[in-house]
Amino acid sequence: MNGAEMMALAEELYPLCRSITGDGVRETLRTLGRWNPVEIVEVPTGSPACDWVVPREWNLREAWVKSSSGEKVVDLADSTLHVVGYSVPVHEKLSRAELDAHLHSIPEHPSWIPWRNSYYEEGWGFCLPHAQRAALPDEEYEVYIDASLEDGHLSYGELFLPGRRDEELLVSVHVCHPSLANDNLSGIAVSTAVASMLAGRDRTLGVRFLYVPGTIGSLAWLERNRERTGRVVGGLTLTCLGDAAGLTYKRSFAGDADVDRVAKAVLADRAAQGLGESELIDFYPYGYDERQYNAPAFRMPVGSLMRSRHGRFDEYHSSADDLSLLSVERLEEARDVVLEILGRLDRNRRYRSLAPEGEPQLGRRGIYRALGGGGDPAALQYAMLWLLQCGDGSHSLLDVAERSEMPFGQIADAADLLEEHALIDRS
Repeated sequence: MNGAEMMALAEELYPLCRSITGDGVRETLRTLGRWNPVEIVEVPTGSPACDWVVPREWNLREAWVKSSSGEKVVDLADSTLHVVGYSVPVHEKLSRAELDAHLHSIPEHPSWIPWRNSYYEEGWGFCLPHAQRAALPDEEYEVYIDASLEDGHLSYGELFLPGRRDEELLVSVHVCHPSLANDNLSGIAVSTAVASMLAGRDRTLGVRFLYVPGTIGSLAWLERNRERTGRVVGGLTLTCLGDAAGLTYKRSFAGDADVDRVAKAVLADRAAQGLGESELIDFYPYGYDERQYNAPAFRMPVGSLMRSRHGRFDEYHSSADDLSLLSVERLEEARDVVLEILGRLDRNRRYRSLAPEGEPQLGRRGIYRALGGGGDPAALQYAMLWLLQCGDGSHSLLDVAERSEMPFGQIADAADLLEEHALIDRS
């Protein structure tokens, strides 16, 4: 799945009216199902989700504010951001002052529409540009929100690509934001691309992709999959991957999990190749669903890959976070980085030397001749010596790469060659 296809997917999903529940989420998941066999899981209202409870399902059909002349001054049909998420149904006439108590805008960006929600507290409201709000005349207004808030389901998507072992990697994105391109759709598009490119590949570790409403969706998954959490040996949440900032990796709670070390190395390698600077930041208990996966009961080693951090770019949670923030090149770069991180985690394993009594004689095994096939023979030979020296079954390839200060790829290639010649075995 290339960058143009990722952009096309984001463009298709952009107009859908999504929230933490409802038909917009289902339509989003069905659209993703055209690319990969994503299973849609339905969790009934009232179901436990760790310390939370799945709320009632919300669906929005129509909403507007009309002036005294009958003109629609705010209309859901123009933007899904115009209505506060989870607004209860309403149809009444209000004065300008009464209406203003239900309006939301951004004074410092008077032409932008904010995104607001009221998931767990009943209310209603409209969002509009501040310039338009300030210009509304003092007259009577008719407000109408045709929405349902009733028992139903929370929907999330799940795709599992099995590996040869029980351990697995996790890739999670949130699917609950309406018409927000960077903070929502970029992560969905990149995850979809990664899943489609990994499908059918042979792998050691399984890879599980989750498409969940933020917070409540990951908690619902954790509630239903407690026995699986211990199998997750690394993972990523993906968000805000389409804007112009450099890549940022937020470490897992542990801070030194394999995924943290691999992400650090991948981003450092890219910087060394002149492919852009990046930033590493420590875990903090705010952000996206990595908070839930790293919770004390689970401690899943899940970091987060993003560009601009949430709340730290001007367009965040507003109509300015539109498709113009995304680019084919940045989506492709993010896709490639995710694939590299997952690929290194999949190749990372421990070996035991089958000739541990000193340095084995490589020449009589034809390994030196094997080195003549390309690359840097001296570096590959040095990598083999490091692997043999560390071959006590307790050192992973990542350990060896860090100890030797050699590229992970060279260490992994050397391991393949030594295994082929029966000098090491996977422990």
